[in-house]
Amino acid sequence: MKYRKPQLLQGNEACVEGALDAGVRFFAGYPITPSTEIAEGMARKLPRVGGVFIQMEDEIAGMAAVIGAAVGGKKSLTATSGPGFSLKQENIGYAAIAEIPCVIVNVQRFGPSTGIPTAPAQGEVMQARWGTHGDRPIIALSPSSVYETYYLTTAAVNFSQKFRTPVILLLDEVVGHMREKVSLPASGRLMVEKQNYSDIKEYKPFDERKLPPLVPFGEGVYYHITGLVHDEHGFPTRHPEVVVRFMERLHRKINHHRKEIIMTDYTGHVEPKVCIITYGCTVRSARAALQKAYLQKRWPVSLLNLQTLWPFPAEEVKRLADRCDYLLVPEMNMGQIVGEVEKYAHGKAEVLGINRYDGDMITPGQIFQHIEGCFS
Repeated sequence: MKYRKPQLLQGNEACVEGALDAGVRFFAGYPITPSTEIAEGMARKLPRVGGVFIQMEDEIAGMAAVIGAAVGGKKSLTATSGPGFSLKQENIGYAAIAEIPCVIVNVQRFGPSTGIPTAPAQGEVMQARWGTHGDRPIIALSPSSVYETYYLTTAAVNFSQKFRTPVILLLDEVVGHMREKVSLPASGRLMVEKQNYSDIKEYKPFDERKLPPLVPFGEGVYYHITGLVHDEHGFPTRHPEVVVRFMERLHRKINHHRKEIIMTDYTGHVEPKVCIITYGCTVRSARAALQKAYLQKRWPVSLLNLQTLWPFPAEEVKRLADRCDYLLVPEMNMGQIVGEVEKYAHGKAEVLGINRYDGDMITPGQIFQHIEGCFS
């Protein structure tokens, strides 16, 4: 694979590059710290590749415009933070039930409400999963570096297209604003080939037996889109058997492809006594603590970087719980992912949360102290 010349890129800028390389050609949103650089980058670069940027009047309209563009056949993305993510929830639910592919980038900041707009946090992990009402699955990815932001943005776009679902990319203020030297591929990675709709005869946009492509409006195939529970053709129904099949299908298309969707990065000892399980910018502190524990103390410690948060990497946690005595879960909130780790550890390993919620990052020293306590 050919690569471009090394660049000094911000995480938010890498998100723009990843989106463009994955074929995103429409962005609608509203400026909000600390995600505004994504909108700025899209405003500057989308017109150069034949795309469209629109600054909407608010976050609700931004999400609605992205849904409309996606139905029209454009790969679409929006970006926001904190309160804006809350405003988008109703339309995210609409995209989920109507199976409309789109990507929502949430650069997390300290909350609730206005909180501390420039401070980092990881407080929307559960909101990403449960923010909208009703039972519906979601895909949520979380990068820990500038390059991971590029890579996971392309993955988010392509997951959304393949599984016809909204995908959430959970950055945080640190990853969004830090700069790193990166070499990006000369052409986009994980690109989804353009669909051919000319040979579609009997189109069922919500076929229960397979996952058909979403034919753009105006391509000669007629179908119905609604926020109501619907049959295979998109028309509303209250028939209990059809409703059950519809709901199970929404979940099946995600759950049956967990091996493809769930991405993790494991480093450290092959037979660890302690494993750190974390995500986002906290991975960086955990990696430094891991290096100190191994290089200075020669302790059997490992690190699991959760690049996919939802669906949750349950099998990976189960395997670690069978091998470890302790699972440490550092996160910049009062405890969110730690509950999932406890659920799937099944009491086989002791799960310890390491939480910070004062607007600053968890440091390597804080994590190392907990590692040290496990060996004392």
